[in-house]
Amino acid sequence: MTMLIVLLLDLRSELIVMHKLLSNLKIDINSSLYLKDPESSPLGRNIVKKSIDLIDIHGIEEFNFKKLALEIDSTESSIYRYFENKHKLLLYLSTLYWGILEIEFVLQTTNMKPGIDKLMKAVDVLFSIPESQHSSYKLDGKKLRHILNSEFVKVYHNKQVDEQNKAGYFSIYERLASRISAIILEVNPDYLYRNSLSSLVMEGSLNHYFLSEHFENLTDCHSKANLYLFYKDLLTNTLKG
Repeated sequence: MTMLIVLLLDLRSELIVMHKLLSNLKIDINSSLYLKDPESSPLGRNIVKKSIDLIDIHGIEEFNFKKLALEIDSTESSIYRYFENKHKLLLYLSTLYWGILEIEFVLQTTNMKPGIDKLMKAVDVLFSIPESQHSSYKLDGKKLRHILNSEFVKVYHNKQVDEQNKAGYFSIYERLASRISAIILEVNPDYLYRNSLSSLVMEGSLNHYFLSEHFENLTDCHSKANLYLFYKDLLTNTLKG
């Protein structure tokens, strides 16, 4: 009984430490994506939160700062003090999404042994709903994910992508891809295409949801469970020695 109490106390201490670590985590979003840090004020946080609601409803093409200003009962000029344009705002939301998933990825995989189970845990994180506890925003993770499913390809399919990439706009996205690539290397050091496979998995984590919603005959995966099984089959067979 005494040993059990000690173990429970140790576990409680570890949970307290983990809670403190999580409370201090801040996603390192590139400061070039905003003019004023939206996390620094209630208005900024509301701009981000309400923009998620509106983009989820209207899509990025129909979304504009005039609609957002009406939603937050403020002015367009107040929004422009935080973001230069709606493309920068979409870049910010995308970075926020991948940053939240990266934190969860690290928490879920750090103490796992190298192998296919660790890789599948990474896949599971990619297909999960981003938790608002990993940011200062009280955001709707389902809506943010839905936006990424539809809009992320528009973030980098533009003529400025090389310049934006050099400026570090996609650093978190690329870093998460590198983390997955490193796990693939652990599973099979002889596999020659780990970076291609990593990016395929990340893109697929969004694209298959989009296909399921709009082109259902182009995918067999219409749920998270189906997606997980598909990628388990794909990765296990691709990486087997």
